[in-house]
Amino acid sequence: MDTSVFVIAIVVALVSLSLRVVKEYDRGVIFFLGKYTGVRGPGLIILIPVLEQMTRATLRTITMNIPSQKIITKDNVSIDISAVAYYHIVDPAKSVLAIENVSSAINQISQTTVRNVVGQFSLDQLLSQTGDINAKIKDVIDGHTEPWGAQVTAVEIKDITLPDNMQRAMAKEAEAERERRAKIVAAEGEFQAAVKLGEAADIISQHPVALQLRTLQTMAEISVEKNSTIIFPAQFMTTVQEAMKMIRADGAT
Repeated sequence: MDTSVFVIAIVVALVSLSLRVVKEYDRGVIFFLGKYTGVRGPGLIILIPVLEQMTRATLRTITMNIPSQKIITKDNVSIDISAVAYYHIVDPAKSVLAIENVSSAINQISQTTVRNVVGQFSLDQLLSQTGDINAKIKDVIDGHTEPWGAQVTAVEIKDITLPDNMQRAMAKEAEAERERRAKIVAAEGEFQAAVKLGEAADIISQHPVALQLRTLQTMAEISVEKNSTIIFPAQFMTTVQEAMKMIRADGAT
């Protein structure tokens, strides 16, 4: 009786050691006496107890933060930059056989690549061509990770920290640029107003009555408010000038 119980216990233990459940997003890399024999899963798989071992590899996309690091740009500006990378395993066997820790390796090569690639660009290029720089970083990292059975799908620069003096200089530059645009807009407005006034003057010169009507309209607008403004129409001023000329002529005679 004791022997049968002992045998049953051993059988149960061996069965529990031989059965493995691999999830849909995982794969099992199988080794027989230390030698690679294949990839199994997903689902229920059976291993030969003691003789076979399994190492799991996930196929899901992994989000990896690339920690902030100091980088000197091409124009000798020191900045702090951080990024994020997305990758997934495409060959479970390579990810286990070719490298000891694929996640740590991708993280290290990502930091080095970000530093090397960003250092090839100036600060203005880094701020204006972020998409192209992201694509270049991704291609370089993907070239290193391909032998490891991993594929990098995207790399995004998520934060760029500038020195305080550089931030002040950029703020001054932006303010000067806005002032320049404001002056240009004001000058264009003055030019357009001058053009319209010239066109109006040409029309009025062809129709003298229009000038008198415009004078009367201006007088009507001014008279709406209660004020003591004195208006001398243009015709009145012409008459005064003629009278002064006549007086000077008589005095000379």
